[in-house]
Amino acid sequence: MGALGGAVGFLTRIPVSADGDDWDAFARAPWTFPVVGWLVGGLAALALLFPPTLVPFAYLVALVLLTGVNHVDGLADLGDAMVVHGDSERRRAVLKDSEVGVGAVLALGVALVGLAVAGLGLARLPLRVGVALVVASEVGAKLAMATLVCTGRASHEGFASAFTEQCEPEDMLGPLVVAVPAVGLAAFGGFAMSAALVAPLAVAWWLRRWATENLGGVNGDVFGATNELGRLAGVYAGLLLV
Repeated sequence: MGALGGAVGFLTRIPVSADGDDWDAFARAPWTFPVVGWLVGGLAALALLFPPTLVPFAYLVALVLLTGVNHVDGLADLGDAMVVHGDSERRRAVLKDSEVGVGAVLALGVALVGLAVAGLGLARLPLRVGVALVVASEVGAKLAMATLVCTGRASHEGFASAFTEQCEPEDMLGPLVVAVPAVGLAAFGGFAMSAALVAPLAVAWWLRRWATENLGGVNGDVFGATNELGRLAGVYAGLLLV
C-alpha cells in the first residue's frame, strides 16, 4: 500500500499521504503504474458524461486536474531537445534549460490539439465504448512508463535512475498482470481496447530507442513524454478500430 500511495502521490494530483518510504517503495514496484492508469482513466472518463460539445474541453480539463503538468512539462522539454542540433551533451543541456523553444511549443500544440480532437471522437461513441477506450488508453500509457522503468537505462543519476537501477526486465510481469485485464474491455469495442493498450508500448519503444541514441539513456522528461504520447497513441488506435 505504501508503494501505491507513492505512485498516486507522484503520478497524479490526487491528495494522498505519502512519505519518503512510500516513494522508495514506489520506485521498486513498477506494477503500480498501470494501477494508477485504471484510477486516472476511470475518473477522466467522467468527462464523457458532459454534453457532446463540451466533452473535448472536459476531457482536457479532467486530465490536467488529475495528473497536473509534470508529464506535459517533460514532453515540452523533450520537444526542444529533439529539434536542437548537436550531440548528446547539447541535447541534455537543452532539457535542463528553462526557456521554452519552438520544439516545446510544437510538441505541446500537437498533444493538446490531439487530445481535443480525440475528445470529439470519444463524444460520438456510445458511452460505454468511450469510457472503456479512455480507461484502456490510460492503462496503456502507464504500462508504457513501466516498460521504460523495467527495460530502460538512465542517462544520468536522477529521477529515472531511481527506478531503472532497481527494476529489471523480468519485473514487467507485475505491470502486465495489472494491465492485461484492460483487454477484457474489448467486450465494449471489439479489438479497439487491445489496440489502445498496445499502441502506447510502441511509443515507449521508439522513445527509449531515440533517448538511448541521442541522450545516452532515458530520463524524467522521456518518462513524461511517454505518458502523454502513449495516451494519444492509445486513444487514436482505439478510435480507428471502434
